[in-house]
Amino acid sequence: QVQLVESGGGWVHTGGSLRLSCAVSGRTVSRYNIGWFRQAPGKEREFVVVISWNGISTIYAGSARGRFTVSRDNVNFTMNTVYLQMNSLKPEDTAVYYCAATAVVASTLAEYDYWGQGTQVTVSS
Repeated sequence: QVQLVESGGGWVHTGGSLRLSCAVSGRTVSRYNIGWFRQAPGKEREFVVVISWNGISTIYAGSARGRFTVSRDNVNFTMNTVYLQMNSLKPEDTAVYYCAATAVVASTLAEYDYWGQGTQVTVSS
């Protein structure tokens, strides 16, 4: 079983920055790849970025590339933290942001087995 808890959401003006954190705990969590997704009101949940278990591989959605940076700190086998640094934020980035764990490096929701509860990000113009 894997538990994920997001934090760091909030409200910023256009052009501002936020850093989201995802605390991952459970058995052998250091072997899980961690993805970030977001869901805006009335829209489907969409992929943002995924980072491999060892931090070497990443895949970014086009909307995130160049503005968002993902990283992870594998503290030990049962506790990791994954960060999402978001810069140059735009109103269209407003959404609930979720982190999720998967056994494969993937961008599709169906590949993810465990999800956090989400953290709200609001960007005002």
